[in-house]
Amino acid sequence: MARGVLSFPLTSFHDDGTLDPDGFRAHVAAQIATGPGAVFPACGTGEFFSLDEDEYRQVVTVAVEEAGGRVPVVAGIGYGWAQAVRFARIAEEAGADALLVLPHYLVAAPQDGLVAQLEQIAARTRLPLIAYQRGQVAFGVDAFKRVAAIDGVIGLKDGHSDLDRLQRLTLAAPEGFLFFNGASTAEIQARAYATVGVPAYSSAVHAFAPEIADAFFTALRDGADGTVEKLLRDFYVPFVELRDRVPGYAVSLVKAAARLRGRPVGPVRAPLTDPSDADLADLRLLLTTGLDLVGAAL
Repeated sequence: MARGVLSFPLTSFHDDGTLDPDGFRAHVAAQIATGPGAVFPACGTGEFFSLDEDEYRQVVTVAVEEAGGRVPVVAGIGYGWAQAVRFARIAEEAGADALLVLPHYLVAAPQDGLVAQLEQIAARTRLPLIAYQRGQVAFGVDAFKRVAAIDGVIGLKDGHSDLDRLQRLTLAAPEGFLFFNGASTAEIQARAYATVGVPAYSSAVHAFAPEIADAFFTALRDGADGTVEKLLRDFYVPFVELRDRVPGYAVSLVKAAARLRGRPVGPVRAPLTDPSDADLADLRLLLTTGLDLVGAAL
């Protein structure tokens, strides 16, 4: 999973808000064809929080079928541990390779509780777990050591971007433990994460412009600083500024960009909202600029 950009596909919906399995199949097939390091269906970008269990089963099943064993499929699970286990069992039956444990729902919890949440899930699934610290989930070093010692927990995705804390965790980790940069628009901080030993990252941009995402990953890997900085300056930073205009644009703007490229992903589900016409116009211009930078077209 550290050898390429991590793909977090969008979940396709019809205009009336119902699941569009055929649209999702086409979208995830196109994502896998670009050769990502892994595909993560039904996670944050895939609107896990809006899926019922039957829809979740369809999404994970399609992703597994399209991956065909070529790349790992890591399905999202979440809420409290009892509900997370229900999703875990569905993912197992669908053939997923591992699970990403999204931050639990609503409540703040002490470190002992964060560890216990993962212990409860790990005891009830045969699939490897990747913990996700973001929002109300943030592990201290002592708690992290306990998490890393849980049988079945193989990695940690970080969305806090606290590099001091993250460095302490990487130094405390057992050999072979996986770390992932899970910051929003992770490319912005990819170089900084790499300096503390976390080069692998998830890319929301990959969901609508794999050409841009792959060009950035390659430039970063090869030490082509000029290309990295040009992509950051002319595409990624303006994209983040546009993303930050409205809460929820971290998903809905990505989905709108995919629609601009003809991807069959449909609208977002409430409580998210699709971008305004003015923001869509700015997005189209920015997307055209970014694609031009890597020799691609809208």
